[in-house]
Amino acid sequence: MVTHSVQISPGNDGQPNASPTAATSTDDARELARLRARVAELEAAQTAASPQAPTGRHDSTRSFVSAVLIIIACLLAPVSVLSVWASTVVSQTDRYVETVAPIADDPGVQAAIADEVTAAVMENLDVADVTTQALQVLSEQENMPPRVAAALPALAGPLTRGIEDFTRTQTGNFVASDQFQIVWAEVNRIAHAQLVDLLEGDTSGAITAQNNQITLNLGPVIEEVSARLVDQGFELAANVPAVDRTFVLAESEGIGQAQRFYGVLNTLGVWLPIVAVALLAAGVLLAADRRRALLRGSLGVAVAMIALGAGLTLVRTYYVETTPADILTADTAGNVFDMLVRFLRTSLRATGVLALLVALAAFVTGPAPFAVRIRSVVDRGIGHARGSADDAGWHLDTVGRWVYRYKSTLWMITFVVAGLALMFWDSPTVGDVVLVALIVIVVLAVIAFLGRPPLVRNVGEEPTERLPMGSSESAQPDDFEKRSSLAGEAATPSEAVETKP
Repeated sequence: MVTHSVQISPGNDGQPNASPTAATSTDDARELARLRARVAELEAAQTAASPQAPTGRHDSTRSFVSAVLIIIACLLAPVSVLSVWASTVVSQTDRYVETVAPIADDPGVQAAIADEVTAAVMENLDVADVTTQALQVLSEQENMPPRVAAALPALAGPLTRGIEDFTRTQTGNFVASDQFQIVWAEVNRIAHAQLVDLLEGDTSGAITAQNNQITLNLGPVIEEVSARLVDQGFELAANVPAVDRTFVLAESEGIGQAQRFYGVLNTLGVWLPIVAVALLAAGVLLAADRRRALLRGSLGVAVAMIALGAGLTLVRTYYVETTPADILTADTAGNVFDMLVRFLRTSLRATGVLALLVALAAFVTGPAPFAVRIRSVVDRGIGHARGSADDAGWHLDTVGRWVYRYKSTLWMITFVVAGLALMFWDSPTVGDVVLVALIVIVVLAVIAFLGRPPLVRNVGEEPTERLPMGSSESAQPDDFEKRSSLAGEAATPSEAVETKP
């Protein structure tokens, strides 16, 4: 290849003299125009990437309204989690039965139920009186030896205690069996509708809240235990009538306040989270720096979830301390509370993790040096993978240009689908949130891998890819300075320009 050096000098009339190299001069002008356009493009990208500070009264008002909306959304976040829990767990029978089912596995609860059932059986049979009368009748038999007759009445106490121990053993075996799990689920399923009525103010039914107590009717459990006693040969248990023995699920002075609070939460239902998300979105859209507003709003929601978790801890402490020891021990009361609110805790943890992930995404897309380094590493990795695909013969130019053209739309669709998935997921856990986040990251990586910038044909060069606006490669200082210097050199007509034929 031969390189020609052409000297361009103005003529007498101020215009360049005609020469055989006119075509080359035309090419130089085109290259100069392209370089100047590229410099303007880079400057525009740099200006767009820089956050604009609010100016004027209008911008100040928008910033104030944005901050107020984000604060309100953060305050509504924990109430939203509570309202969803009240409307989807407490108010729905299947979810409620699923919530209280593990309570039957607690040894303390099993012991307390066994004591209540045993006491009910012994009281209704009046075992002590029946035993005393039976021994008295035996002692008055004519053929009864005097020594035996005198000793029989003294056996009433040991026999009564033996029957009571036998009854307690059979009851304990029953409450520890799988059959008790079925009975417990059915008892709570029947009682759930009355629990909802109770929380709404109705105090009739299998579940009541008298004397600040929430009690459960153990009649079906007593019936099952009586049948087992008869099967074991204790036929006297068949005389146990249908009784309404109760088991205290909770005792607290705050039950009345819980009734009022439940009514408000159940009314709000699943609409309050939608309102909170809408307020947060509106606050972010009104902000001058939307990325920073999203970052702060997400961190605010995470802090609100931490506050809700701390509040539950305080409520648990209050519940344990106010529950009488003769009803439930401290450990048992704590376990019962943990079982009742476990879905609530799962929801608040999932919401908190989601907020932290959104805040992390907002930070990574920001101008912080660490965030820039992360994006540079990702860009180089995707570029390397794209180069390897090209070397392997994967020609995706048409698809790549389409993906690049609609990249923002594809991103928006990905985020919307992920949000809808979490919104309609039945009680998503922390693991579910992380799984959705990982899927989103993979989809975004695939979009970045497939997206191919449009080709740019430089004068005298092979077509090259136009670097995406705002990417780490498109705004390298060395490239910017090099192109600016070249544009400045080409703008001086009296200097030598090297061209390629």
